[in-house]
Amino acid sequence: MGGGGSSFSFDLSKKTHIFHLKVWVLMSIFVGISVLVALLLLWSCRASSNSRKKSRKNHSRMIPVLSREIKEIRVDDHRNDIEMDLDLDYKYKFSEKDSDKLLKKNDDGIGIAIGSRKSGSFKNDDDHHSVSVSSPLAGLPELSHLGWGHWFTLRDLESATNKFSKDNVIGEGGYGIVYRGQLINGMIVAVKRLLNNLGQAEKEFSVEVEAIGHVRHKNLVRLLGYCIEGTHRLLVYEYVNNGNLEQWLHGAMSHHGHLTWEGRMKILLGTAKGLAYLHDAIEPKVVHRDIKASNILIDDDFNAKISDFGLAKLLGAGKSHIVTRVMGTFGYVAPEYASSGFLNEKSDVYSFGVVLLESITGRDPVDDSRLVHEKNLVDWLKMMVGAKRSEEVVDPNLETRPSTSALKRALLTALRCVDPNAEQRPTMSQVVRMLESEEYPIPREGRRRQKDKH
Repeated sequence: MGGGGSSFSFDLSKKTHIFHLKVWVLMSIFVGISVLVALLLLWSCRASSNSRKKSRKNHSRMIPVLSREIKEIRVDDHRNDIEMDLDLDYKYKFSEKDSDKLLKKNDDGIGIAIGSRKSGSFKNDDDHHSVSVSSPLAGLPELSHLGWGHWFTLRDLESATNKFSKDNVIGEGGYGIVYRGQLINGMIVAVKRLLNNLGQAEKEFSVEVEAIGHVRHKNLVRLLGYCIEGTHRLLVYEYVNNGNLEQWLHGAMSHHGHLTWEGRMKILLGTAKGLAYLHDAIEPKVVHRDIKASNILIDDDFNAKISDFGLAKLLGAGKSHIVTRVMGTFGYVAPEYASSGFLNEKSDVYSFGVVLLESITGRDPVDDSRLVHEKNLVDWLKMMVGAKRSEEVVDPNLETRPSTSALKRALLTALRCVDPNAEQRPTMSQVVRMLESEEYPIPREGRRRQKDKH
Protein backbone atom coordinates (compact mmCIF):
# COMPACT_ATOMS: atom_id res chain seq x y z
CA MET A 1 0.00 0.00 0.00
CA GLY A 2 2.73 2.40 1.07
CA GLY A 3 4.94 1.47 -1.88
CA GLY A 4 2.09 2.02 -4.36
CA GLY A 5 1.32 5.49 -2.97
CA SER A 6 4.97 6.43 -3.14
CA SER A 7 5.18 5.29 -6.74
CA PHE A 8 2.01 7.30 -7.71
CA SER A 9 3.37 10.42 -6.03
CA PHE A 10 6.65 9.94 -7.79
CA ASP A 11 4.97 9.63 -11.19
CA LEU A 12 3.00 12.88 -10.68
CA SER A 13 6.13 14.68 -9.67
CA LYS A 14 8.05 13.44 -12.65
CA LYS A 15 8.97 16.07 -15.22
CA THR A 16 7.73 15.75 -18.80
CA HIS A 17 9.19 16.78 -22.14
CA ILE A 18 6.58 19.61 -22.46
CA PHE A 19 8.41 22.64 -21.18
CA HIS A 20 9.81 20.32 -18.47
CA LEU A 21 6.51 20.69 -16.62
CA LYS A 22 5.58 18.14 -14.01
CA VAL A 23 2.76 15.69 -14.74
CA TRP A 24 0.42 17.11 -12.10
CA VAL A 25 0.88 20.61 -13.55
CA LEU A 26 -0.10 19.41 -17.03
CA MET A 27 -3.12 17.61 -15.62
CA SER A 28 -4.23 20.76 -13.81
CA ILE A 29 -3.86 22.78 -17.01
CA PHE A 30 -5.91 20.22 -18.97
CA VAL A 31 -8.70 20.22 -16.37
CA GLY A 32 -8.75 24.02 -16.31
CA ILE A 33 -8.97 24.22 -20.10
CA SER A 34 -11.80 21.66 -20.12
CA VAL A 35 -13.77 23.64 -17.55
CA LEU A 36 -13.19 26.86 -19.50
CA VAL A 37 -14.38 25.27 -22.76
CA ALA A 38 -17.48 23.93 -21.02
CA LEU A 39 -18.26 27.38 -19.62
CA LEU A 40 -17.77 28.97 -23.05
CA LEU A 41 -20.13 26.46 -24.64
CA LEU A 42 -22.74 27.09 -21.93
CA TRP A 43 -22.45 30.86 -22.36
CA SER A 44 -22.69 30.52 -26.15
CA CYS A 45 -25.89 28.47 -25.90
CA ARG A 46 -27.46 30.95 -23.50
CA ALA A 47 -26.46 33.93 -25.66
CA SER A 48 -27.95 32.26 -28.72
CA SER A 49 -31.22 31.62 -26.86
CA ASN A 50 -31.39 35.22 -25.64
CA SER A 51 -30.69 36.46 -29.15
CA ARG A 52 -33.63 34.50 -30.54
CA LYS A 53 -35.93 35.83 -27.79
CA LYS A 54 -34.73 39.37 -28.42
CA SER A 55 -35.34 38.95 -32.13
CA ARG A 56 -38.92 37.93 -31.49
CA LYS A 57 -39.39 40.86 -29.11
CA ASN A 58 -37.99 43.29 -31.66
CA HIS A 59 -40.35 41.87 -34.26
CA SER A 60 -43.37 42.51 -32.07
CA ARG A 61 -41.98 45.86 -30.93
CA MET A 62 -42.52 47.21 -34.45
CA ILE A 63 -46.23 47.09 -33.66
CA PRO A 64 -47.41 49.89 -31.35
CA VAL A 65 -47.91 48.94 -27.72
CA LEU A 66 -51.58 49.83 -27.94
CA SER A 67 -52.05 47.32 -30.77
CA ARG A 68 -50.61 44.46 -28.76
CA GLU A 69 -53.02 45.24 -25.93
CA ILE A 70 -56.07 45.09 -28.18
CA LYS A 71 -58.43 42.22 -27.64
CA GLU A 72 -61.24 41.42 -30.02
CA ILE A 73 -64.71 41.97 -28.62
CA ARG A 74 -67.27 39.56 -29.98
CA VAL A 75 -71.02 39.77 -29.52
CA ASP A 76 -72.35 36.31 -28.74
CA ASP A 77 -75.85 35.00 -28.26
CA HIS A 78 -75.73 35.74 -24.51
CA ARG A 79 -75.94 39.51 -24.91
CA ASN A 80 -76.37 41.87 -21.99
CA ASP A 81 -79.40 44.10 -21.50
CA ILE A 82 -77.80 47.01 -23.35
CA GLU A 83 -77.10 44.91 -26.43
CA MET A 84 -80.61 43.45 -26.37
CA ASP A 85 -82.02 46.99 -26.19
CA LEU A 86 -79.93 48.04 -29.17
CA ASP A 87 -81.10 45.12 -31.34
CA LEU A 88 -77.85 45.43 -33.30
CA ASP A 89 -79.10 43.53 -36.33
CA TYR A 90 -81.86 44.83 -38.56
CA LYS A 91 -85.24 43.17 -38.23
CA TYR A 92 -85.38 42.50 -41.95
CA LYS A 93 -82.86 41.65 -44.60
CA PHE A 94 -82.60 43.93 -47.61
CA SER A 95 -83.26 42.40 -51.00
CA GLU A 96 -83.17 43.75 -54.53
CA LYS A 97 -86.96 43.95 -54.48
CA ASP A 98 -86.69 46.64 -51.79
CA SER A 99 -84.47 48.93 -53.89
CA ASP A 100 -87.37 51.00 -55.23
CA LYS A 101 -88.37 51.79 -51.65
CA LEU A 102 -84.93 53.23 -50.91
CA LEU A 103 -83.97 54.93 -54.18
CA LYS A 104 -86.11 56.91 -56.60
CA LYS A 105 -84.26 56.70 -59.91
CA ASN A 106 -84.04 59.59 -62.34
CA ASP A 107 -86.05 59.53 -65.56
CA ASP A 108 -83.06 58.27 -67.54
CA GLY A 109 -83.24 55.05 -65.52
CA ILE A 110 -79.59 55.19 -64.48
CA GLY A 111 -78.95 53.10 -61.41
CA ILE A 112 -75.90 53.01 -59.21
CA ALA A 113 -72.41 53.10 -60.71
CA ILE A 114 -69.96 50.74 -59.08
CA GLY A 115 -66.30 51.65 -59.06
CA SER A 116 -63.80 54.25 -57.98
CA ARG A 117 -64.96 57.81 -57.52
CA LYS A 118 -63.32 61.17 -57.34
CA SER A 119 -65.14 64.49 -57.48
CA GLY A 120 -68.16 62.96 -59.12
CA SER A 121 -66.34 61.08 -61.87
CA PHE A 122 -66.85 57.35 -62.26
CA LYS A 123 -64.64 54.63 -63.63
CA ASN A 124 -66.30 51.25 -64.09
CA ASP A 125 -64.37 48.17 -63.10
CA ASP A 126 -65.12 44.56 -63.91
CA ASP A 127 -66.01 42.97 -60.64
CA HIS A 128 -64.85 39.51 -61.63
CA HIS A 129 -63.41 38.58 -58.26
CA SER A 130 -65.59 37.16 -55.53
CA VAL A 131 -64.37 37.03 -51.96
CA SER A 132 -66.30 35.55 -49.08
CA VAL A 133 -67.76 38.24 -46.83
CA SER A 134 -67.19 36.03 -43.82
CA SER A 135 -63.50 35.76 -44.69
CA PRO A 136 -62.44 39.02 -46.39
CA LEU A 137 -58.75 38.23 -45.98
CA ALA A 138 -58.89 34.75 -47.47
CA GLY A 139 -55.45 33.84 -48.75
CA LEU A 140 -53.71 36.36 -46.49
CA PRO A 141 -52.15 35.26 -43.17
CA GLU A 142 -53.65 36.81 -40.04
CA LEU A 143 -51.65 38.27 -37.20
CA SER A 144 -52.02 35.59 -34.56
CA HIS A 145 -50.80 37.78 -31.70
CA LEU A 146 -53.55 40.36 -32.36
CA GLY A 147 -56.31 38.02 -33.38
CA TRP A 148 -57.59 40.35 -36.10
CA GLY A 149 -56.51 41.93 -39.33
CA HIS A 150 -53.42 41.62 -41.47
CA TRP A 151 -50.03 43.25 -41.26
CA PHE A 152 -49.37 44.47 -44.81
CA THR A 153 -45.97 45.43 -46.16
CA LEU A 154 -45.47 48.70 -47.99
CA ARG A 155 -44.74 46.68 -51.12
CA ASP A 156 -48.12 44.90 -50.74
CA LEU A 157 -49.98 48.20 -50.73
CA GLU A 158 -47.88 49.78 -53.47
CA SER A 159 -48.80 46.83 -55.65
CA ALA A 160 -52.47 47.05 -54.65
CA THR A 161 -52.74 50.76 -55.53
CA ASN A 162 -50.46 50.77 -58.60
CA LYS A 163 -47.78 52.63 -56.61
CA PHE A 164 -50.38 54.97 -55.11
CA SER A 165 -51.49 56.18 -58.51
CA LYS A 166 -53.52 59.38 -58.72
CA ASP A 167 -56.05 57.44 -60.78
CA ASN A 168 -56.85 55.39 -57.68
CA VAL A 169 -57.44 58.33 -55.33
CA ILE A 170 -60.99 58.18 -53.95
CA GLY A 171 -60.69 60.72 -51.15
CA GLU A 172 -58.40 63.32 -49.60
CA GLY A 173 -58.31 64.96 -46.20
CA GLY A 174 -56.13 67.00 -43.90
CA TYR A 175 -54.38 63.92 -42.55
CA GLY A 176 -54.12 61.63 -45.54
CA ILE A 177 -55.19 60.31 -48.92
CA VAL A 178 -57.48 57.34 -49.53
CA TYR A 179 -56.79 55.04 -52.47
CA ARG A 180 -58.75 52.25 -54.05
CA GLY A 181 -56.66 49.08 -54.06
CA GLN A 182 -56.85 45.43 -55.06
CA LEU A 183 -55.11 42.84 -52.89
CA ILE A 184 -53.36 39.75 -54.21
CA ASN A 185 -56.46 37.68 -53.41
CA GLY A 186 -58.61 39.93 -55.62
CA MET A 187 -60.33 41.79 -52.80
CA ILE A 188 -61.03 45.50 -53.37
CA VAL A 189 -60.03 47.67 -50.40
CA ALA A 190 -59.65 51.30 -49.39
CA VAL A 191 -56.08 52.21 -48.40
CA LYS A 192 -55.67 55.29 -46.21
CA ARG A 193 -52.15 56.71 -46.41
CA LEU A 194 -51.57 59.06 -43.49
CA LEU A 195 -49.50 62.18 -44.00
CA ASN A 196 -46.69 62.45 -41.47
CA ASN A 197 -47.18 66.09 -40.48
CA LEU A 198 -45.39 66.67 -37.17
CA GLY A 199 -46.17 63.17 -35.99
CA GLN A 200 -49.87 63.48 -36.83
CA ALA A 201 -49.75 60.25 -38.85
CA GLU A 202 -48.58 58.30 -35.80
CA LYS A 203 -51.27 59.89 -33.64
CA GLU A 204 -54.14 59.25 -36.05
CA PHE A 205 -52.87 55.75 -36.78
CA SER A 206 -52.86 54.90 -33.08
CA VAL A 207 -56.32 56.37 -32.52
CA GLU A 208 -57.95 54.51 -35.41
CA VAL A 209 -56.32 51.18 -34.60
CA GLU A 210 -57.27 51.44 -30.93
CA ALA A 211 -60.79 52.72 -31.61
CA ILE A 212 -62.05 50.24 -34.21
CA GLY A 213 -59.36 47.63 -34.76
CA HIS A 214 -61.01 45.28 -32.29
CA VAL A 215 -64.71 45.90 -32.95
CA ARG A 216 -67.08 44.27 -35.41
CA HIS A 217 -70.45 45.79 -36.26
CA LYS A 218 -72.37 45.92 -39.53
CA ASN A 219 -72.69 49.72 -39.30
CA LEU A 220 -68.99 50.44 -38.71
CA VAL A 221 -66.53 50.35 -41.59
CA ARG A 222 -64.21 47.41 -40.96
CA LEU A 223 -60.49 47.95 -40.45
CA LEU A 224 -58.87 44.99 -42.22
CA GLY A 225 -55.23 45.69 -41.46
CA TYR A 226 -52.37 48.15 -41.47
CA CYS A 227 -48.80 48.84 -42.54
CA ILE A 228 -45.95 50.14 -40.37
CA GLU A 229 -42.63 50.71 -42.16
CA GLY A 230 -40.25 53.49 -41.16
CA THR A 231 -42.32 56.68 -41.10
CA HIS A 232 -45.06 55.16 -43.27
CA ARG A 233 -48.43 54.57 -41.60
CA LEU A 234 -51.24 53.08 -43.68
CA LEU A 235 -54.66 51.67 -42.80
CA VAL A 236 -56.57 49.17 -44.93
CA TYR A 237 -60.39 49.21 -44.80
CA GLU A 238 -63.20 47.35 -46.45
CA TYR A 239 -64.20 49.11 -49.67
CA VAL A 240 -67.70 50.58 -49.50
CA ASN A 241 -68.55 51.35 -53.08
CA ASN A 242 -71.86 53.21 -53.03
CA GLY A 243 -70.78 56.70 -52.01
CA ASN A 244 -71.61 58.49 -48.77
CA LEU A 245 -74.69 60.21 -47.40
CA GLU A 246 -73.45 63.69 -48.33
CA GLN A 247 -72.99 62.62 -51.95
CA TRP A 248 -76.49 61.17 -52.05
CA LEU A 249 -78.07 64.26 -50.50
CA HIS A 250 -76.07 67.02 -52.17
CA GLY A 251 -73.35 65.77 -54.47
CA ALA A 252 -71.99 63.24 -56.92
CA MET A 253 -74.52 60.46 -56.31
CA SER A 254 -77.67 62.59 -56.52
CA HIS A 255 -77.69 62.46 -60.32
CA HIS A 256 -78.42 58.72 -60.06
CA GLY A 257 -81.61 59.46 -58.22
CA HIS A 258 -82.77 60.66 -54.83
CA LEU A 259 -82.98 58.66 -51.66
CA THR A 260 -86.55 58.05 -50.62
CA TRP A 261 -87.74 58.75 -47.09
CA GLU A 262 -87.48 55.04 -46.30
CA GLY A 263 -83.93 54.93 -47.67
CA ARG A 264 -82.87 57.90 -45.56
CA MET A 265 -84.41 56.48 -42.41
CA LYS A 266 -82.73 53.12 -42.95
CA ILE A 267 -79.33 54.82 -43.28
CA LEU A 268 -79.95 56.98 -40.21
CA LEU A 269 -81.19 54.05 -38.13
CA GLY A 270 -78.05 52.10 -39.07
CA THR A 271 -75.89 55.08 -38.12
CA ALA A 272 -77.68 55.36 -34.78
CA LYS A 273 -77.12 51.66 -34.10
CA GLY A 274 -73.43 51.95 -34.91
CA LEU A 275 -73.02 54.90 -32.54
CA ALA A 276 -75.05 53.18 -29.82
CA TYR A 277 -72.69 50.22 -30.07
CA LEU A 278 -69.65 52.49 -29.72
CA HIS A 279 -71.15 54.35 -26.76
CA ASP A 280 -72.89 51.60 -24.81
CA ALA A 281 -71.77 48.11 -25.82
CA ILE A 282 -67.98 48.28 -25.51
CA GLU A 283 -65.55 49.43 -22.85
CA PRO A 284 -63.93 51.89 -23.04
CA LYS A 285 -66.61 53.66 -25.04
CA VAL A 286 -65.63 55.39 -28.27
CA VAL A 287 -66.67 58.99 -28.98
CA HIS A 288 -66.33 59.54 -32.73
CA ARG A 289 -66.05 63.37 -32.60
CA ASP A 290 -66.62 63.88 -36.33
CA ILE A 291 -70.05 62.51 -37.20
CA LYS A 292 -71.19 64.13 -40.45
CA ALA A 293 -72.90 63.09 -43.67
CA SER A 294 -69.64 62.55 -45.57
CA ASN A 295 -68.40 60.12 -42.89
CA ILE A 296 -71.44 57.87 -43.30
CA LEU A 297 -70.62 55.48 -46.13
CA ILE A 298 -73.38 53.52 -47.87
CA ASP A 299 -73.08 49.99 -49.21
CA ASP A 300 -74.97 48.38 -52.09
CA ASP A 301 -77.85 47.44 -49.76
CA PHE A 302 -78.05 51.01 -48.42
CA ASN A 303 -76.66 50.05 -45.05
CA ALA A 304 -74.80 52.82 -43.23
CA LYS A 305 -71.10 52.37 -42.43
CA ILE A 306 -69.60 54.93 -40.03
CA SER A 307 -66.05 55.79 -41.11
CA ASP A 308 -63.06 58.03 -40.32
CA PHE A 309 -62.15 57.49 -36.67
CA GLY A 310 -59.06 59.70 -36.77
CA LEU A 311 -60.47 62.14 -34.21
CA ALA A 312 -62.07 59.53 -31.94
CA LYS A 313 -61.63 59.54 -28.17
CA LEU A 314 -61.82 56.55 -25.84
CA LEU A 315 -63.62 57.26 -22.55
CA GLY A 316 -64.27 55.12 -19.50
CA ALA A 317 -67.79 54.56 -18.21
CA GLY A 318 -69.40 57.80 -17.06
CA LYS A 319 -66.29 59.79 -17.97
CA SER A 320 -66.04 63.11 -19.80
CA HIS A 321 -63.02 64.83 -21.28
CA ILE A 322 -61.87 68.41 -21.64
CA VAL A 323 -59.84 69.09 -24.78
CA THR A 324 -57.65 72.11 -25.38
CA ARG A 325 -58.08 71.95 -29.14
CA VAL A 326 -61.59 71.49 -30.51
CA MET A 327 -61.69 69.22 -33.56
CA GLY A 328 -64.59 68.44 -35.85
CA THR A 329 -66.56 69.96 -38.71
CA PHE A 330 -68.25 73.35 -38.52
CA GLY A 331 -72.02 73.00 -38.36
CA TYR A 332 -71.93 69.55 -36.77
CA VAL A 333 -70.01 70.33 -33.56
CA ALA A 334 -71.97 70.43 -30.29
CA PRO A 335 -72.11 73.93 -28.72
CA GLU A 336 -70.62 72.93 -25.33
CA TYR A 337 -67.74 71.19 -27.10
CA ALA A 338 -67.11 74.17 -29.38
CA SER A 339 -67.19 76.70 -26.54
CA SER A 340 -65.40 74.89 -23.71
CA GLY A 341 -63.90 71.69 -25.12
CA PHE A 342 -66.19 69.56 -22.93
CA LEU A 343 -66.49 66.17 -24.63
CA ASN A 344 -68.54 63.05 -23.99
CA GLU A 345 -70.84 60.79 -26.01
CA LYS A 346 -73.55 63.49 -26.05
CA SER A 347 -71.31 65.40 -28.47
CA ASP A 348 -71.89 62.62 -31.02
CA VAL A 349 -75.62 62.73 -30.27
CA TYR A 350 -75.73 66.41 -31.27
CA SER A 351 -73.83 65.74 -34.50
CA PHE A 352 -76.20 62.88 -35.33
CA GLY A 353 -79.15 65.22 -34.79
CA VAL A 354 -77.70 67.62 -37.35
CA VAL A 355 -77.29 64.76 -39.85
CA LEU A 356 -80.90 63.74 -39.21
CA LEU A 357 -82.10 67.30 -39.90
CA GLU A 358 -79.90 67.42 -43.00
CA SER A 359 -81.55 64.23 -44.29
CA ILE A 360 -85.06 65.50 -43.56
CA THR A 361 -84.57 68.88 -45.22
CA GLY A 362 -81.92 68.24 -47.87
CA ARG A 363 -80.10 71.35 -46.63
CA ASP A 364 -76.47 71.79 -45.61
CA PRO A 365 -75.82 72.40 -41.88
CA VAL A 366 -74.44 75.83 -42.74
CA ASP A 367 -75.25 77.54 -46.04
CA ASP A 368 -73.86 81.05 -46.50
CA SER A 369 -75.78 81.47 -49.76
CA ARG A 370 -79.09 81.64 -47.90
CA LEU A 371 -80.72 84.52 -46.02
CA VAL A 372 -79.25 85.36 -42.62
CA HIS A 373 -82.00 83.64 -40.62
CA GLU A 374 -81.74 80.53 -42.83
CA LYS A 375 -77.97 80.02 -42.87
CA ASN A 376 -77.80 77.79 -39.80
CA LEU A 377 -79.89 74.64 -40.28
CA VAL A 378 -80.58 73.99 -36.58
CA ASP A 379 -81.69 77.57 -35.87
CA TRP A 380 -83.86 77.72 -39.00
CA LEU A 381 -85.51 74.39 -38.23
CA LYS A 382 -86.35 75.45 -34.66
CA MET A 383 -87.86 78.66 -36.03
CA MET A 384 -89.99 76.76 -38.57
CA VAL A 385 -91.27 74.25 -36.01
CA GLY A 386 -92.00 77.05 -33.54
CA ALA A 387 -94.03 78.80 -36.24
CA LYS A 388 -95.96 75.54 -36.86
CA ARG A 389 -94.53 75.29 -40.37
CA SER A 390 -92.87 71.90 -39.98
CA GLU A 391 -94.53 70.54 -43.15
CA GLU A 392 -92.53 73.10 -45.16
CA VAL A 393 -89.09 71.83 -44.09
CA VAL A 394 -89.21 68.53 -46.01
CA ASP A 395 -86.66 68.10 -48.81
CA PRO A 396 -88.41 69.16 -52.05
CA ASN A 397 -86.52 66.39 -53.88
CA LEU A 398 -88.61 63.78 -52.06
CA GLU A 399 -91.30 62.76 -54.55
CA THR A 400 -93.20 60.84 -51.89
CA ARG A 401 -93.48 62.80 -48.68
CA PRO A 402 -93.40 61.05 -45.32
CA SER A 403 -96.59 60.68 -43.33
CA THR A 404 -97.31 63.41 -40.80
CA SER A 405 -96.57 61.07 -37.90
CA ALA A 406 -93.29 59.85 -39.45
CA LEU A 407 -92.15 63.43 -40.09
CA LYS A 408 -93.16 64.52 -36.60
CA ARG A 409 -91.29 61.60 -35.01
CA ALA A 410 -88.13 62.31 -37.03
CA LEU A 411 -88.21 66.05 -36.32
CA LEU A 412 -88.78 65.67 -32.60
CA THR A 413 -86.05 63.04 -32.37
CA ALA A 414 -83.67 65.40 -34.17
CA LEU A 415 -84.64 68.37 -31.98
CA ARG A 416 -84.02 66.35 -28.83
CA CYS A 417 -80.59 65.39 -30.19
CA VAL A 418 -79.63 69.03 -30.84
CA ASP A 419 -80.85 70.28 -27.46
CA PRO A 420 -78.35 72.98 -26.35
CA ASN A 421 -78.30 71.33 -22.91
CA ALA A 422 -76.21 68.18 -23.33
CA GLU A 423 -77.79 66.50 -20.30
CA GLN A 424 -81.23 66.73 -21.90
CA ARG A 425 -80.16 64.90 -25.05
CA PRO A 426 -81.08 61.23 -25.34
CA THR A 427 -78.48 58.48 -25.50
CA MET A 428 -77.93 56.87 -28.88
CA SER A 429 -79.61 53.67 -27.68
CA GLN A 430 -82.68 55.78 -26.88
CA VAL A 431 -82.44 57.36 -30.33
CA VAL A 432 -82.50 53.88 -31.88
CA ARG A 433 -85.74 53.07 -30.04
CA MET A 434 -87.21 56.45 -30.97
CA LEU A 435 -86.52 55.91 -34.67
CA GLU A 436 -87.85 52.34 -34.59
CA SER A 437 -90.95 53.16 -32.58
CA GLU A 438 -94.32 54.01 -34.07
CA GLU A 439 -95.12 56.03 -30.97
CA TYR A 440 -94.59 59.75 -30.62
CA PRO A 441 -91.66 60.10 -30.39
CA ILE A 442 -90.29 58.18 -27.38
CA PRO A 443 -91.45 54.69 -26.42
CA ARG A 444 -93.34 54.57 -23.11
CA GLU A 445 -90.46 52.63 -21.60
CA GLY A 446 -88.17 55.57 -22.36
CA ARG A 447 -90.61 58.04 -20.82
CA ARG A 448 -90.88 55.95 -17.66
CA ARG A 449 -87.11 55.83 -17.31
CA GLN A 450 -86.93 59.61 -17.64
CA LYS A 451 -89.61 60.11 -14.95
CA ASP A 452 -87.80 57.74 -12.62
CA LYS A 453 -84.69 59.90 -12.83
CA HIS A 454 -86.51 63.07 -11.72
